[in-house]
Amino acid sequence: MIGGGSNMLASDDEFHGVVIRDARRNIIVPDEAAPVEGGDYTVHVNAEAGVNWDDLVQFCVERGLEGLEGLSGIPGTVGASVVQNIGAYGQEVASAVESVEVWDREEKKTLDMSNVDMQFGYRFSLLKRSMYKAPGVPNAQYYPTPRYIVLSVTFALVHTGTGTVNYPQLASALNVNLHDRMPIDRIRAAVLEVRASKGMLEDATRYREPIMMGTKRADQVEAAIAAQHAFREQHDGAARDMIIDIASDTGTNSDPNRRSCGSFFMNPIISEADAARLPEDAPRFPATLPDGSTGVKTSAAWLIDHAGFHKGYKLSDDARAGLSTLHTLSITNRGGATCNDIVKLADAIRDGVRKQFGVTLIPEPVLVNVTL
Repeated sequence: MIGGGSNMLASDDEFHGVVIRDARRNIIVPDEAAPVEGGDYTVHVNAEAGVNWDDLVQFCVERGLEGLEGLSGIPGTVGASVVQNIGAYGQEVASAVESVEVWDREEKKTLDMSNVDMQFGYRFSLLKRSMYKAPGVPNAQYYPTPRYIVLSVTFALVHTGTGTVNYPQLASALNVNLHDRMPIDRIRAAVLEVRASKGMLEDATRYREPIMMGTKRADQVEAAIAAQHAFREQHDGAARDMIIDIASDTGTNSDPNRRSCGSFFMNPIISEADAARLPEDAPRFPATLPDGSTGVKTSAAWLIDHAGFHKGYKLSDDARAGLSTLHTLSITNRGGATCNDIVKLADAIRDGVRKQFGVTLIPEPVLVNVTL
């Protein structure tokens, strides 16, 4: 069961099974006409699992609904957003989810799961838990599709038109102080700009390819492509020099820094003892380990870079897979890369980080008939 396929690495071999993509893309606001009562500005938005995630964010921003603007530009669908508990720039989807309608593959029935039922954590949920026996170890019974298949998600947002700037880099981009309130359309624009500067926006030209047509709002596709071209023209060096031609039927060119699964490895959450063995300047943030004990979250990008895998790193000069020239956490297709090309690079990076720091990185994409 796939959404947009943007967080998935599939084997080059044939897949002997059935692949289903949810094509339902309705967004409704069930209490839109209800008057404000008691000063409660909560607005519920229900989106079917097949809705393009950034289409939903734009839908909410256009209506002045606060709660998702920091998650602008993340590829994929609404269904996948709650499996992964996507997060960026001071927001997580968990903070806005009221309930999730799922199909329970084991009990063969539909369930409504509350926010608490979902057991959200860092890039984690009950749905994702059903896919793994241990971190990074697939559960053969429910993998690569969770036990619970998302049908729709109901979000509880706030009709304010403004949002809080909760991330230092975002505050810097907006030239405001951390925790300042800003119009949410300005926050969304700043998030998209910051993500573009890191090569962490998808290649919007993919939506002109036949297999992806109709999966994202046409006006949003063209706006994203225009912004992609503008970004490329405004930047010298790597962002312009690495342009490759893609299929002629798309009628445009692409930046390979955008041809990735986004962040390939999750930020590790390790014990305090393991964190103490890291170099003094390694990033450290309070976190909770899966067993509930106190842990430390560190930066996968920092570990990768300081293990010798710098921006643009490739296993050889002619390798078809390489790290983004803008961000060490993104493994990119530099043109014609196979799954095996990606896996070889990911293996080398994972082994290098483990040897240097004793930390085993966990891949973030769903791996289909692939192992690291």
